[in-house]
Amino acid sequence: MAVEQQARGAAGTTRRRSRRDEILEIAVGLFAQRGYHGVSMDDIGAAAGVTGPALYHHFAGKEAMLVAALVPVSEGLLAGGKERAAGRPGDPRGALESLIDFHVEFALANPAVIALHLHELDRLPDEPRRRIRRLQRMYVEEWVTVLTALHPGLPDGAARVLAHAAFGLMNSTPFLGGEVDRRRRAELLRGATLAALLAPTDPTTPPDTPHAP
Repeated sequence: MAVEQQARGAAGTTRRRSRRDEILEIAVGLFAQRGYHGVSMDDIGAAAGVTGPALYHHFAGKEAMLVAALVPVSEGLLAGGKERAAGRPGDPRGALESLIDFHVEFALANPAVIALHLHELDRLPDEPRRRIRRLQRMYVEEWVTVLTALHPGLPDGAARVLAHAAFGLMNSTPFLGGEVDRRRRAELLRGATLAALLAPTDPTTPPDTPHAP
């Protein structure tokens, strides 16, 4: 599935795959494998079977490809997160499970895009980078709203810590090998994330007392 289709699919809509989508998907895969600076436009054209002029017909350059890969995905995550968070009114546990399902499916389908977010976001110009950061913060707040409803008294700041910790767990997909099939990987990621976010968060709970030697 192409990058922009993945983003739109996260929000519940898809569109037909285009030649531009195919080129972008190839570019994203190369960026994730070799790093942004390790890939040239010639490399992308050769992998896509496209000549230079034809490639520039679709994208002005590598920077434009990176923007086209990352901005729609961030928009799709926010739209899908809003939908999932609002889909279980009065049921924060159900809303959390829905958010986790949504993000795990995204992470499993998009390991290359996640790798770009982790390692290449700073390559973007100021405006699209700020836009993506803003979209990401808004997505985090959807999780914060659900977590503070699930854990009464949990401060927003602590909920953000938990949300980012959950993303770190779910966004581990670029580093997972293929020895476990996709369905089982999804089960493991969902279970581990849910367990982490359901753990007691009461700051007054004393730590375990160490045993005397």
